[in-house]
Amino acid sequence: MTEILAQVGTEGHVPSTARVVEHPAWPVLKDAVERIRPWQAKDGSIDLDAEGAPARAEAELEVRRVVDALDELSPLLPHDRAYHEALAKDLTRWAEGGFEVPDFLDSLLAFHPAAHREDGLQHLVVFPMYTQNGNPDRNLEAVVLRMVWPDWLAELERTRYDNPLFCGISFEDFTAGYDTNSAVLFPETIAVREAPERFTWGGIFCDREAARFRRVSAAAVDLLGLELPDDVAALVHGQKRCEEAFVLWDMVHDRTHSHGDLPFDPFMIKQRQPFWMYGLEELRCDLTAFKEAVKLAGEGVPQARDVQVAVLFDRMFRFPVTGERVRNYDGLGGQLLFAYLHKRDVVRWTDNKLTIDWDRAPQVTNQLCAEIETLYRDGIDRPKLVHWFAGYELVSRYLSPHPGSRWAKGPDALDLTQPPRKLVDDVLPDEFPLSMFYEALSKKLKNVIASTRGITADSAERIAA
Repeated sequence: MTEILAQVGTEGHVPSTARVVEHPAWPVLKDAVERIRPWQAKDGSIDLDAEGAPARAEAELEVRRVVDALDELSPLLPHDRAYHEALAKDLTRWAEGGFEVPDFLDSLLAFHPAAHREDGLQHLVVFPMYTQNGNPDRNLEAVVLRMVWPDWLAELERTRYDNPLFCGISFEDFTAGYDTNSAVLFPETIAVREAPERFTWGGIFCDREAARFRRVSAAAVDLLGLELPDDVAALVHGQKRCEEAFVLWDMVHDRTHSHGDLPFDPFMIKQRQPFWMYGLEELRCDLTAFKEAVKLAGEGVPQARDVQVAVLFDRMFRFPVTGERVRNYDGLGGQLLFAYLHKRDVVRWTDNKLTIDWDRAPQVTNQLCAEIETLYRDGIDRPKLVHWFAGYELVSRYLSPHPGSRWAKGPDALDLTQPPRKLVDDVLPDEFPLSMFYEALSKKLKNVIASTRGITADSAERIAA
């Protein structure tokens, strides 16, 4: 009886097991959204008077196709009934209002995926939004996804890593905004008239993260001549196993942004901090997940060792050589982790081969985590600018700053009469350039990394086959 009740959606409905993407209404909805997207401006509006713009009746017809298809698909998803009703109203109001800047606050407030975290549960999501690390414009997007919430993860969240807003998710299908590097579904990316008082969910596509990790890691391992223990090799070649590692990593990482000795909300990007501070924050969260995985491995949790490997490989192999060299804070964190481990002989690049001391890796990686935690704890008692310099000093102990850097020359080289946010302008786009090792690796991996754009578990498996 408990298992039956666990599958019951809102108002006593039992969610259908039929795949949304196999229903004939899904390609209709997807096609209509794809027709609307090119008409939209950056803010999501449609200028009906612009050259090449559709006639109003044509745009209204495509919105009607979305609403009608949604009406057919919604019965498959009774748990999303209230959201789909609000969504239809938001779409209709947008069309009737002349396609001005869209406002989907009502449907956003009606969407509560974190309230039904059941493994395999489907959702059909349609919003005007930008896709982080994907499309920067607020285009209409449609995505069908499934919840990834196995029993073992639910138990860890309930007993140790409380994160009631976190949703592990995987792709079923999507429109063009997700045929990109984006691996998240976040409510703050959606076009609304005003930000809600609080967000109630956040989703990360662990299947895309896992597929991307596998492809890049396999290529890096081959290029670097790295010999893998059997369990690590099995992780790199196992999609399902990787997904379980990433969903645990993501859950602990996500909650860490608000846990620990923090100098008051360190990741408020609107505060305009130097990019190395964001790099340290993201690395802190990843290394906290690593540290917790070391504890869990000691308790016999099967996914815990995999989380450690995923953090090390993704951070060392993919992050430093992905994206532009313009204030790339994730890349900086990966460079820092590699340099820290290299200086302590945990990783060695000798005879054109990389080796890893697997026995010492957990202890030494945790030491870097402790250094960052000490920086944060001391930061509680520091002025902002002093804290920024302390962060710079930590990074520059292991990474060489650009020789033309003003920040590297210390406070005397900066105009300290300016407010701290103005001093961010003195940060070079590539304040900590790639080492010779990473310059060479970047050239060899760039095509592999480019090939992961839009990757899914299914596409990765097809190419592997």
